[in-house]
Amino acid sequence: MKKIKTAVIGAGYLGRFHAQKYMELENSELIGVVDIDTGRAQKLAAEYGVTPYADYRDLFGKVDAVSVVTPTGTHCEIGLGFLSKGIDVLMEKPMAVTAEEADALIKEADRTGAVLQIGHLERFNPAVVALSGMVKNPMFIESHRLSPFPDRATDVDVVLDLMIHDIDIILNLVNSAVDSIDAVGIPVITDKIDIANARIKFKNGCVANVTASRVSKERLRRIRLFQPDAYISVDYASQRISIARLAHRKDSLNPAVIEEVINIEKKDALREEIKSFLECSGAGTPPPVTGSDGKRAIEVAAGIQEKMEESMGRLKGYPGATDAGKPG
Repeated sequence: MKKIKTAVIGAGYLGRFHAQKYMELENSELIGVVDIDTGRAQKLAAEYGVTPYADYRDLFGKVDAVSVVTPTGTHCEIGLGFLSKGIDVLMEKPMAVTAEEADALIKEADRTGAVLQIGHLERFNPAVVALSGMVKNPMFIESHRLSPFPDRATDVDVVLDLMIHDIDIILNLVNSAVDSIDAVGIPVITDKIDIANARIKFKNGCVANVTASRVSKERLRRIRLFQPDAYISVDYASQRISIARLAHRKDSLNPAVIEEVINIEKKDALREEIKSFLECSGAGTPPPVTGSDGKRAIEVAAGIQEKMEESMGRLKGYPGATDAGKPG
């Protein structure tokens, strides 16, 4: 097996996990880790016996594929650098701050033929993978993604930080264009929106109610789908699916609700994501989560941010009401 020379750009909280997976996978040869904080790069590099770098450009010509796990505002510049050299990129979500930046990344990947995979991790959650074939014309979707304030960098609001996961999953499950968006959100700890709720209506009539918070006392990652023949509940954290259906009974005019719990083999979603990326890198095939997928999620996120700004503007006298919803 030919090993793919890999590196991780960003040696922070998430970068450490990416480096770990690259070391575990047999078709990966981790070359180095990059961080502008040289001490942090040296520490992580020493942990895995690889070379630390302070400048990502020093890896040009040395690697075949990289994970970009840096603050969102740097994604476009770094991604374009590697893609322009024909180096495959696994770009952490969100892929960029704006749809225009996402477009630039997509066009450069198309120009050089490099693989550009977007790190929407929940696509590789075994519970989400198992949904294939179960979801048929959902008409109402409700998702909650709640967590305490994170011990990591938060350079974006909660929409791009957390809600983007659910936006991507919902767009992937609903076979219809977005018709309208309504949203509210407020800053609590940071100067950006920390808790948000969005109502997304699709042209086929489906409605998604999406809540994300990074100031919650509890952790919750769940999505529920209501469709004509069933109610499906997915717990991302426990990787569990339950399906409730109506069943008619011979002894009664009233139907019974039958619940079925789907047995799912638990897997490490990040390992599956990076494994998929390396397979696409080695074969030169399109990734399961494309740049276009990432751009579509950013466009919906931008629509949500715009509506949150409008709602904040109506809250007269609220500190930061005019700019609290803006990214960056």
